[in-house]
Amino acid sequence: MSLVERKKISHQPLYLQIKEVLKEQILKGDFSPYERMPSESEMMAKFKVSRITVRQALKDLHSEGLIFTAQGKGTFASKPKAMQEVEYLEGFEEAMNPKGYETSARLISLKEINPGQSVKEQLGLSQKEKAVEIVRVRYLNREPVSVDTSYFPVRIGHKLFPKNLEKDIFPLLENDLGIALGKARISLEARAADAAIALHLGIEVGSPIMWVERLTHDRDENPIDYEYLAFRGDAYKYRFTIDRTLP
Repeated sequence: MSLVERKKISHQPLYLQIKEVLKEQILKGDFSPYERMPSESEMMAKFKVSRITVRQALKDLHSEGLIFTAQGKGTFASKPKAMQEVEYLEGFEEAMNPKGYETSARLISLKEINPGQSVKEQLGLSQKEKAVEIVRVRYLNREPVSVDTSYFPVRIGHKLFPKNLEKDIFPLLENDLGIALGKARISLEARAADAAIALHLGIEVGSPIMWVERLTHDRDENPIDYEYLAFRGDAYKYRFTIDRTLP
């Protein structure tokens, strides 16, 4: 949709409309990562707006990590870094699709295992109990961004075997299995990618990744899903909203 067409149906300020046009082009791949963007003068002529309007649009794109400026060389498209606002519990697809991103997943393995001690402790399993392990690669705009390893008690995991695991699992738990999700505990740390993760994400061994551990409970506070999420350091970030108000 051209900017002229957008103006006819949108009440947004012009700089926001220009930002959305450019953002859409970057996410679609019309501008490859590190490709030079049109100059301010070229954008002024194309969109028929003032320089200050163009600069405000570029400022917003820069804030979202979609472009960067090299002194004396111009403005360039960045490799988009997706951001998940952590205000409530939601899956990868639930968080990204409303922002206009294309998401998908590829199932690597699905099996019943005898998990390590940490998984047993997190899920409240006895030493004899097994778990179901699901390993998937998650894609954002067709680029691999994370390797997700999820563990479920057998009573839940077995019911996931016939399901479509290329979609978010949270809606499957709620809608298909009738499990009401409650709270989750999340921890984050920086790590270096091992060989398996590097292979799946298309990065060098030792590259920085964001390592997320998430333990999800049902409404009765029973642990039902323990996950290791390995995100590419250059492709994803979490942003938390917290309140100063004390309990």
